[in-house]
Parts: sequence; structure tokens; C-alpha cells
Amino acid sequence: MGTEPEPAEAAKATAPGVAHRRRTIIIALIAGLAVLAVAVAALLLNRPRTETAAPVQTSPAAQQSPAATPTPTPDPPPAALNILLIGSDSRVNERAIAASGAASDQRGDALVFIHLPADRQSVYGISIMRDLWVDIPGYGAAKINAGLELGGVPLMTQTVESLLGQHVDHSLMLDFQGFAALTDALGGVDVDIKQPFTGTIDDFVNFPAGVNRLNGPQALAFVRERHAFADGDYQRVRNQQTFLKAVLAKMAAEGGLSDANTVKQLVATVLPHITVDPGLTLEALERLASSLRSTAPGNGVFFTLPTAGVGTSSDGQSIVLQDPTATAAVSAALASGTLPEYIAANNLQNGN
Repeated sequence: MGTEPEPAEAAKATAPGVAHRRRTIIIALIAGLAVLAVAVAALLLNRPRTETAAPVQTSPAAQQSPAATPTPTPDPPPAALNILLIGSDSRVNERAIAASGAASDQRGDALVFIHLPADRQSVYGISIMRDLWVDIPGYGAAKINAGLELGGVPLMTQTVESLLGQHVDHSLMLDFQGFAALTDALGGVDVDIKQPFTGTIDDFVNFPAGVNRLNGPQALAFVRERHAFADGDYQRVRNQQTFLKAVLAKMAAEGGLSDANTVKQLVATVLPHITVDPGLTLEALERLASSLRSTAPGNGVFFTLPTAGVGTSSDGQSIVLQDPTATAAVSAALASGTLPEYIAANNLQNGN
């Protein structure tokens, strides 16, 4: 899988009348989990403390019978949670349009389905190829990234739910500016590059094999590149997963979320580039943060939803073909809580 050269017209727009423009692909979602963790930590670190009331003078009789202290209600145990990370190619002033569910000139070129099992012992990320040919509810067959263009975040979420047969609890949309800003706010990120290459866009950055310290623009070039690879988008997705794991590892190793000032800086830098669904309330974020405290960063597993290679649609678009059997197997593993067994059986521990 993933060895076919990507046709030159692979980035052709799916909706008629929309001018082709360079797509950012998964540039922003790669920082999605880190950004979410930053936002959670900031909310917790800045939560106002309850003031302690002054002692009340009571009579001797009253002091002999102190009122019992109420027992706090414990938080419910964590449940399995699904989060959809969307990397939009939109301008900042169009993110609100996508959040509202209206049609707009932007695509969901970055899609990662994040699954958090109830025990929170690991994090699973399933990348979805942007050109995957799917049924978009209410519109018919199209590339999956057209969901955002046709109906904003709600339709993009509904399309992924239909594909995987899983409910999405929360959706998080990011833009490329936030991705680059987060990288620089972290002081750069060390990425171990297995497949060296020279970029074909912007500054034509050279990426030698081995550990590279990437700043914001370099990281952007790293995760955007596809033309330098024989299998195009497939290698790009691998690079994006590699970068995501490197960001999480750095934040964990350097205690990036344990210092209040660092958290505030990251949040101030990145939050203007994030759109979250209304369900991600303070209470929901607090519960999520609490449930993830024992999750080791090294326990993240990221892989790409298996496909049947590339092809051409009836109207001439270059597309990625679904592998219905593999998709059904992933869906069943998610539904039954056996995703670790599926990953082990298909040797996906280190991605694909």
C-alpha cells in the first residue's frame, strides 16, 4: 500500500467553481493534541481558588455539636472518548463560518480521528487521507476533505462518523498559523527524519537524515511536503505523525505543561487559531485533563486508515480508494474496544 506515484492532478478541487489554491494539508492538526493539552492545563492552572470564609463565632452549645463536613461527590470514571482534529486551509476569518456549518471556500485537508480508551493508558490517532473517496451525507460521493467546504465542521464531523461508524464526542479545528506559532513557542522541535528530502515549495528546505531541530517555517515545510516522495500523501502523513509525536515528547520531557507562565504563553500564541465545538466546556476540559494525568506520552500509537491505493473518479479527479474490509475492521475494533489487538495483528505499532 502507498507505493504508487501520486498523479499530478491529485490536488484538483472537488467542487466546481472553486479556484484551485495551495492546500496546507495536515499542517495544523499535528499540533492538535498538544494544543488541546495546553488549553486544558491553562484552564486548570488559572482556575480561581475558592476563598476560605472567616470562622463564625458560635455558642458553647453549638461548638459541642459541629456540623458534619459534606463528602465531595467523586468524578465519574472516564469513558472512552473520540476527538476529531481538523486542519483547515482556511483564512483565519473563515473559521467561524466553518464552525457555524455554512458552506465556505475551505477544505478539511487535515483529518485525524483520536481515540482515548476508557482506561486512558494510551492515545490512538488514525489519520484519514484527504483525497479518500467517500459518501458525504446529503451530497454523495466526493473527496472527504470537501466535507468542510460543503457544510463546515458539523458536516465534516458527520462524514467521519459515517465512515468509521463511530460517534465523535468533540471536534477541534486548527489553521497553519497556529501550527507554526506553537512550534516557535516551544523553541523548535527535534524531529528524527528517517527519509531525507529537499522540499519543493516555499524556501526549498533541505531535510537531512537524523535529528533536525525545526522552527515554525521549517516544520511547516516538513509536514506539507508530498511531491518529493514517490508515494506522495502517504509519506506526508507519516511525517505528520512523526512530528506530532515529537511535539508531545518535547512537552513531556521539558515539563512544558507544568509551568504556569509557559502554559500562558503557549495558550496566548495558539488559541487565536483554534476553533472548538460548544461541548468542550470548562467542565469537560477539566474532566479530560484529570483523566489524562497518568497517560504516558510514549504510549501514543498513530497509523493511517488503510486504503486500496489511488485511482480516478468518474469525473476525472485523482482520488484515494477505500479499502472497505480494512475500514470495517477498524470500525469494529473501535466499537468493541479491541483497537490494541487490531494494531498488533496488523503490525501498526509504529504506523504504516
